[in-house]
Amino acid sequence: MFRFARATLVFLCLAVSLYAVAAYGLLPVGALVHPDMKPAYEARAGAVALHVFSAVFALALGPFQFNAGLRARRPNLHRAMGRLYLGVGVLVGGLSGLYLALGAFGGPAARLGFATLALAWLYTGWKAYAAIRAGEVASHRAWMLRNFALTTAAVTLRIYLPASMLAGIPFEVAYPAIAWLCWVPNLLVAAYILGRCHLSNSPRSRSPMATSPSSTTPTW
Repeated sequence: MFRFARATLVFLCLAVSLYAVAAYGLLPVGALVHPDMKPAYEARAGAVALHVFSAVFALALGPFQFNAGLRARRPNLHRAMGRLYLGVGVLVGGLSGLYLALGAFGGPAARLGFATLALAWLYTGWKAYAAIRAGEVASHRAWMLRNFALTTAAVTLRIYLPASMLAGIPFEVAYPAIAWLCWVPNLLVAAYILGRCHLSNSPRSRSPMATSPSSTTPTW
């Protein structure tokens, strides 16, 4: 079951990455978005492209950063991918995402949802970077799990959007809710995983940040 879930997650991340590259690299900006969103996309075409193509690094590289075999056999590759993930994907993608959130379709609720996502993405990325620079491997892995959970908002958003349309929910009603639903449940799942790992690996009541590197997050 875990292998199936892992394979599904990798497939979805790579599929959405390829979709983003094709949709924004081969077609005019906003060509595939809802008509109500198109004017905002066209007005910020440069920022949209910057956000999409930088965030793709995080979405495409993220699943492989939790591969224990890769970390053990190719640590230099793991570090290089991590620099691209955080330095390009999260930093550039987060800052451009924050800028785009301020003018997002859907009113204050959608703008606040996407802005909070961008800030949380930047914050967890910084915490993961600071932890590994300090040699705190366990803390680094825990923060990276939280950060990647936020990265997968790009996947869940593209699941909820067509699902809401199939359900007949008006776009102007669904989109502000999806601005929160695309990432809050993901973060809760990450918290659940960290809690389960903590309980199953440590008999003492302490924070997941204090556990051993092998017990803070699941490895692939």
